[in-house]
Parts: sequence; C-alpha cells; structure tokens
Amino acid sequence: MFRRSAALLSVLALALTGCGAKISADKGGGRQDAAGYPVTVKNCGTELTFAKKPSRVVTNDVGITDLMLALGLEDRMAGYVMPSYRGHIEKVAWRDAYDKVPWLSKKAITKEIALDARADLVLAGWNYGFGEGNDLTPASLKKLGIGSYVLTESCRNGGSGNARGVMPPLEALYTDLTNLGKIFHVEDRAAKLVGEYRAQIAAVRATHPKDGRKPSVFLYDSGTDKPLTAGAFAGPDDIITKAGGVNLTKDLKDTWTTIGWETVVERDPDVIVINDYGSPSAARKKDFLLHYGPLANVSAVKHKRIFTLDYADLVESPRNPAAVRALARHLAAGPHD
Repeated sequence: MFRRSAALLSVLALALTGCGAKISADKGGGRQDAAGYPVTVKNCGTELTFAKKPSRVVTNDVGITDLMLALGLEDRMAGYVMPSYRGHIEKVAWRDAYDKVPWLSKKAITKEIALDARADLVLAGWNYGFGEGNDLTPASLKKLGIGSYVLTESCRNGGSGNARGVMPPLEALYTDLTNLGKIFHVEDRAAKLVGEYRAQIAAVRATHPKDGRKPSVFLYDSGTDKPLTAGAFAGPDDIITKAGGVNLTKDLKDTWTTIGWETVVERDPDVIVINDYGSPSAARKKDFLLHYGPLANVSAVKHKRIFTLDYADLVESPRNPAAVRALARHLAAGPHD
C-alpha cells in the first residue's frame, strides 16, 4: 500500500500534461526537457498538449512499442507490456533497443503497472489495452496524473458497438509517427521514416500489373465457429491493397471484427493470409483451414494459397511496409498446387 501511494504521488508530480492540462517543468533536467514546449497534437479528434518531453513512457503491445523504438526513443521509456510473442524482432532495425527497455509484464496492462513504473505517458489503443471493462482509459489515467496517447488505428469512429477506424491504416501509421515526432522533438527522424515508408510502398505499387486482375485476399486471425478478420480500418486492409490484392472484407467499416464462414465461402478468396502470433501456431491454423469442410471448394484452399504474416506486421507498426513487400511477392507468384 505504501509503495502504491508513493508511486501515485510521484506520478502526480511529473510534468507531463495530457488533454490540455498545463504543469510546470521540473528543475534541473526538466528545464532541458521543457525547451521548445508546450506542443499540441491532435489524437483521435482530441487535442493533447505537452508542457515538456515525456520521460517515463509505458507502451502496450508490440506495434505500439515498435513506434517508439523505431524513432529511437527507448531512453524516454519506463517499459513496455506485451505477451511473450513479440514477432521476429531479430529482423527489425531497432532490435537492440528492445534489450534496453524493461519488459514490465507479459499480461494485460493495468493502472497498477503504470503507477509502479511511475509512468508519465501511456501509449495504448482501444482494444489494445484501453477499455472500459478493465477501467483503463485515458480518462481514468488522467485522474492519476498520467497522460495518454491513443493508437490512431484504434480511434473510435462513433459507429455502433464502439467501431474503430477513422482513416486508412497506413495513414494512421504516418500520423502516429508524425505526432510522436512532434511530442518528443524528433520531427526529422519521424519525417525520414515516413518518407522511407512511402517510397518503399510506392516502389511496390509500381510493380503491379497494369491490367491484371487483383486477387482477393482473406485475412484469417483466429476462430473456428466464426473467423476474426480485418475490416477497412485495420492494418491488413492497406497491406493487402498496397501489395496488389483486394481485401475480402473491405466493406466492413471497422478494424478487427468477426464474420461468418458462409461469407468467406460466398466471396471465394484467391489467397488467405494467416495472422501469426504464436498460439495457436500458424501451422495449426493452416491445417484447420485446409481441412475445414465448408472451405473445401474455396479457391485459396484448393490451390493451397495460404500465406503467413506476423502479428507485428499486421497491426499498425513500422513493420507494415515490409509486410506489403512480402505479400506482394506472394501475390505476384500466382496460384500453385
């Protein structure tokens, strides 16, 4: 109890402002962190004003953590929360940064974790850590003196059932990199990354057949009774589109959502992309798809056109452009038995 109280007092004394509240900078190092502030960014339609550079950031999940590390901001982090599965981090340019930041928990992020880490800013998303059910929201953190930044891919759009998504997924990635660049005064780093990613994706799109039919692609996340898949505002929609395909469920104005197998059968995808996050394994998911009776006559199953991408490739993250390139190569290869 004493430790929790002390952590709360410490957090309340930090000089970050979230959602417009202005707090004076600390002495000493705080003066340096306050140079060039306040800064204001728009996040999910809300203006956030920061009186100084955040110094104890806690991130939730791999894609959001990647955003900070790709920008070289590991020294501003108090730690990250994510399950054991982090994807193939050995392939990312910021691999070494993962060893420099504490892994706070392999379970769900909580207010207690943020308090114990003396966080001054929590980066998470709706259904990526934030939710009313677990009482972890920007509003509940604000009461504790902790600022929040919401992953743009997860912004609620005012639709029914807390539907998410307010812009194309890759634009959400560029928006978050740009906003974080401004918040931490690393605008040049952010602009460089965004420019590189746009160029990489433009290069892929330049290779698309000019008159060729675009293959339809179904994103399979999980589920046997009903599959979880990606709508228009989830990362896979843009990844599939930029790779030269058509997302089978692009008409769903949401991010990650469930549909019925009958829809998959009726729309008959040419390719199925498996979202791999370790458990159940991608191999088990593929085996299920290949042997699930109702899918027997689906083109992707008949021709065994089932491709695997990593979870960290498919949620909003700096790994998205590499996923576009990888999927584009698979689509260009055409059907095979």
